[in-house]
Amino acid sequence: MIKHTQTPVAAELGRIDHARLDAMSEEEIEAIAAEKMGDVPDDFWKDAVMVFPEGKTALSLRLDSDVFDWFRAQGPGYQTRMNAVLRSYYLEMLRRTQPTR
Repeated sequence: MIKHTQTPVAAELGRIDHARLDAMSEEEIEAIAAEKMGDVPDDFWKDAVMVFPEGKTALSLRLDSDVFDWFRAQGPGYQTRMNAVLRSYYLEMLRRTQPTR
């Protein structure tokens, strides 16, 4: 069975305190944003591109017990780290099969 989940952006929207945000003035929001951003140059975002990563796919996966136990022992976020390892391998295999220019 495959189950698709929300994108990280959609999941993050669920954690916003909308009532608190609605009660704030535009000036308060700008002040908080400026405080969190620090000394960012005015042109910092000029070449920014909006990226919407694909959602995750929930699946059943059989792993060697020792491999799973090691990742789980690393603490919270172990599934994200497992995904990062798989992504790294995937990207390397893509790189190796791409024709060189």
